[in-house]
Amino acid sequence: MSPDQFLLLFVAALAAGALGSALGMAGGIFIVPILTLFAGAPFPVAVAVSLLSVIACSCASASPFLAAGLTNLRLAVVLEVATALGALVGILMIGMFPPRILFAIFAAVLVASAIQMLLGRRPPPPLPSAGADRRLRLASSYTEHGGTTVAYRVSRVPLGLSFMFGAGLLSALLGIGSGVLKIPAMDAAMRLPLKVSSATANLTIGVTACGAAAAYLLAGNVDLTLTTPIVLGSLAGAVIGARALVRMAGPGLRIAFVVVLLGLAIPMTSSAFGLTDLGGVS
Repeated sequence: MSPDQFLLLFVAALAAGALGSALGMAGGIFIVPILTLFAGAPFPVAVAVSLLSVIACSCASASPFLAAGLTNLRLAVVLEVATALGALVGILMIGMFPPRILFAIFAAVLVASAIQMLLGRRPPPPLPSAGADRRLRLASSYTEHGGTTVAYRVSRVPLGLSFMFGAGLLSALLGIGSGVLKIPAMDAAMRLPLKVSSATANLTIGVTACGAAAAYLLAGNVDLTLTTPIVLGSLAGAVIGARALVRMAGPGLRIAFVVVLLGLAIPMTSSAFGLTDLGGVS
């Protein structure tokens, strides 16, 4: 790999890590299409490198989110049980689908996530806690950058757990960090504030990605030449994104994210239907 190629991948991963970390989705959702569409990497290799970047993003952004009180640790533990089960099922399904099917699934996830972000987030329901939220003591609060305290509770926990299972399964198959489904689930189903959803998802996606990454590593799909600039860029970007999330409101970033998601979905859809010949597609 030439120095120019290394730098380009580093910068791309930095941008992906910053944007992904700010939205709780890590950079995996961007890394896979970057490597397959522009670096010509086979899909399994792109997924493996992406999962390693997800772990890097999760670790780098965890500290700022915890320090700001945005991460709901109790909720993270509860949700990760379902996500881990989904990831195990996904690992068992690796290699069962041709790359074009995975491209189609990826494109559908990108569009669904874009629609969810475009529709916006409903305000969280009022306190007090009820049901599983009360029994598990999931209700919490955090302080905004301006000093305002925001209290919230968690709604429809069983529905949220079903979403988490699907998120874990897709994470193992697609290397997207599972945040792309966790954020809509915590938003629409569990009615959490945006910052809490993003911070909690950022913590859990790294745990989910570890198991899937190990499976790809054992299968020999990890390309160290691609991994080095991607992971280094993801680490730097995640720190930037985490610090930005603590201070921002997010409407402008939401719109930018929708544009990026739809922009990536177009070539992925084209590849799924065989209209373009991309690396890894057969």
